[in-house]
Amino acid sequence: MATAITTISLEQARSLSEEEIRTFEERLLASKRHELRNYVGLALTSIKHIEQDRGLSEETAKQEIKRILNGLTFGDDGYFFVYDPNGVNLVHPILPELVGRNLHDLQDRNGDYVIRNLLRLAGEGGGFHRYVWNKPSTGQDEDKLSYVVQLKRWPWMMGTGLYIDDIAKEVAKARKQVQRNVRNTFFTVLVVVAGTIVLVVLIGVAINVHEVRKADSRLQELAHKSVQFQVSERRRFARELHDGINQMMVSVLYRIEAAVSKLKQQGSAAEEDLERGHRTLKEAINEVRHISHDLRPSLLDDMGLKVAVNSLLMDFSERTGIDAELEYEITGARLPEDIEITFYRVLQEALANVERHSGADRVLVSGWHRDGVAWIEIRDNGRGFDTRRRLQGPGIGVCNMRERVELLSGICQIDSEPGRGTSVKVGLRPMFFSENCECDNG
Repeated sequence: MATAITTISLEQARSLSEEEIRTFEERLLASKRHELRNYVGLALTSIKHIEQDRGLSEETAKQEIKRILNGLTFGDDGYFFVYDPNGVNLVHPILPELVGRNLHDLQDRNGDYVIRNLLRLAGEGGGFHRYVWNKPSTGQDEDKLSYVVQLKRWPWMMGTGLYIDDIAKEVAKARKQVQRNVRNTFFTVLVVVAGTIVLVVLIGVAINVHEVRKADSRLQELAHKSVQFQVSERRRFARELHDGINQMMVSVLYRIEAAVSKLKQQGSAAEEDLERGHRTLKEAINEVRHISHDLRPSLLDDMGLKVAVNSLLMDFSERTGIDAELEYEITGARLPEDIEITFYRVLQEALANVERHSGADRVLVSGWHRDGVAWIEIRDNGRGFDTRRRLQGPGIGVCNMRERVELLSGICQIDSEPGRGTSVKVGLRPMFFSENCECDNG
């Protein structure tokens, strides 16, 4: 009986661990999908002016688009590919020998018709596809997740992908550790069964609870590492956007402005074309800056959470006319970067809700650190709402805030009553603080 009970409990622990592992894997994949959309958005912005320029011949426009996409790469294995409707490769900067080849019937090792499926998704308006493809940095076939769209001017399929072998390794590592813990626990219980049934039952229950908590703790640590990895990658990509592509486009903008000025003095007919190019380039620069800021606010990296929040509140007040005040009491060393970006994104979402729904004329943002937990609160004096009704609905903003906080095993409290305003309070626990954090406990 004791062995049976123990076995059932261990199976329940294993089932719970597998569910948490699946959730962890899905969150990592969701992050990859979001990153792929941003990459494709950047590529579309880079070629938008060529697609819209009807002054260029078809052949010239096609060659220019191929040239631009062929030069866009990121990381060790990131690149963009283009295929025509028949499956002929038009752009492949990593494997140029594929250019000109018809890969319509190409299958991966699992029998998946890769190019066929990508063409179908592009024709349906765009989508994600997972398959096996050669990884340039290792020369091995690895799992890959790609996102494709169809260009507006020609029925070309354009997209990019990210290798997800790192996700498989992290998930396999977590699963192996959980299985080892469960197996060790099972053998321990079998040895103890030789003593007394009562003792076996007590030890079995204790070990089961302990192992479930240990598995949950390790999965939380893995989730935390994934957040840190996402923050690091977003910051790197944002800096590459700002310091690389953005600087080149600004340089071209200055040259166009100088050319327009000279042509105005000479009365040249080329002035209109340059003016059009000037406007398109300014739009591209603004788009790159917008993407860069969404990925990682540079002010948060350079000056810290307090300065970034203060700047955000000033912009919010200027845009909405709502009075915004900051009371920040977190002193000492800076918080870890994943905590700072989580606080910053929650504040952005909360302010957006205040602007859209609250009808408030004053917002107070407070930050403090007490009893080993860092807190931030956003309180407004708006109309408020019934939390029992509103929080049961599909509100995306509230879900986004809670998911960000739960990923770091934090606390998210939303308090509101009709006519008495709304408070959003978020706390993150000390297990996620860096060793050098010396925040004041006051």
